[in-house]
Amino acid sequence: MSFLEKMKSRYTVKKYNPQGTISEEQIQQLKEILHLSPSSINSQPWNFVFVSDPETKALLAEASYFNKEKVLDGSHLIVFQALKNPEDFEKQIEENLPEGSVTYYKTFVKPKGKAEIRSWLKHQVYLSLGVLLSACADMGIDSTPMEGIETEKYDAILKNEKYESVFAVVIGVKSEEDKNQPVHTPKRRLERQHVILEI
Repeated sequence: MSFLEKMKSRYTVKKYNPQGTISEEQIQQLKEILHLSPSSINSQPWNFVFVSDPETKALLAEASYFNKEKVLDGSHLIVFQALKNPEDFEKQIEENLPEGSVTYYKTFVKPKGKAEIRSWLKHQVYLSLGVLLSACADMGIDSTPMEGIETEKYDAILKNEKYESVFAVVIGVKSEEDKNQPVHTPKRRLERQHVILEI
């Protein structure tokens, strides 16, 4: 099956099979794929927290609004986090990036102030979401991206002090009863001419 066909068949899973698991080999591949995600100036202001421990998943499920059942029944929950403190980010890039990249940040991003810096850092994390969802589609892994989480409660549970949770993704094996499958609920997108423009 071509990648295009796989993307046509991927969808946001609403109900998982609690007996379904993702192999350790596939998990390691996803970790490596996320590690290779692109970011502006190669900034990489992120952590990707893979959660499979049932007790931790249960705690996070309680902080996931209407996504609770998905978190509990999925194989893994991946929490995407961004560095909170611009000073920590500056230290990281000064230690790891070439001078030109650091200069770009200090010239074009830093002058905008702390709120804009934190927004910019979170935007980098979103780039990795597209990479993960595409990888899952290619590997035949079912997934559910979720902004519907209580990020402050996630942070308190995960205790990753320098980072803040931005969103999460459940991965696992869909339930055959999931009514959101394209066979039951066909994909709906705007007409292509409204979103794909040519100049």
